[in-house]
Amino acid sequence: MEALGQFIPLILIFAIMWFLLIRPQQKKMKEHQAMVAALRRGDQVITQGGLIGKVSKVKDDGELEVELAEGVKVRVVRNTIAQVLNKTEPADS
Repeated sequence: MEALGQFIPLILIFAIMWFLLIRPQQKKMKEHQAMVAALRRGDQVITQGGLIGKVSKVKDDGELEVELAEGVKVRVVRNTIAQVLNKTEPADS
């Protein structure tokens, strides 16, 4: 019974770590993946490097083409999008 009593503090520490650190991080990662998956042409985005631009083309291989200024387009990896500023409305079918 004493051996079980020695493990209770370790179990409690792990439970606290789970609820305060691991679980919120997993939730945040799922939200980011959903945001990145929902990117469409015309969305205004901020990259992790701090560049603000408008999505001009969505490619299937995990890349986006982002227009930073008129005529200046760069290829960006989808997962490096940090935030979506303005979402475009879906086109009516």
